[in-house]
Amino acid sequence: MQFYKDQDALCRIVGGFVGEGLEDGALALVIATPDHAARIDSCLRARGIDVDDMKRDGSLVTLDARETLERCMTDGMPNPALFRRVTGSALTRLSRGREHRIIRAYGEMVDLLWKNGLEAAAIRLETMWNQLATTHDFKLLCGYSMGNFYKGAAIEEICDQHSHLIATNGDVSALPVPV
Repeated sequence: MQFYKDQDALCRIVGGFVGEGLEDGALALVIATPDHAARIDSCLRARGIDVDDMKRDGSLVTLDARETLERCMTDGMPNPALFRRVTGSALTRLSRGREHRIIRAYGEMVDLLWKNGLEAAAIRLETMWNQLATTHDFKLLCGYSMGNFYKGAAIEEICDQHSHLIATNGDVSALPVPV
């Protein structure tokens, strides 16, 4: 889990998380806004990763966070069956024929819900990511804009859904999530 103040810092951290994985032979699923996806791609290219080749061979899959989120919603709330179908299927397709490879995933759908003031929906989606982890093997990094958490008091509930917190100064060493 990464709280961020600066979009460039977020993209560097996500680029590092995804890039390290790709360099080690992992697969990657990035669910981000188009702007963030482009910035992440730039960070990956700066590491010497051939993003276009990785996307062509299916090692790196990028999905639009807003479109993916819309496909998972029913009546303003994330629908567990739709989430499994959309996101679970993306993970399954990514690993098909490469089940031995680790998947690194980054998602900002929860942050989009939070930005829209939909705290209950955001927490529900966090829970669904954790449930998906019981049937799919992946390492997930979530990004949250610090400004969004001034809107509500449920920051503890979001933190409770994660095992680690990455420092806001960009230190990618995992810190225990405060309880």
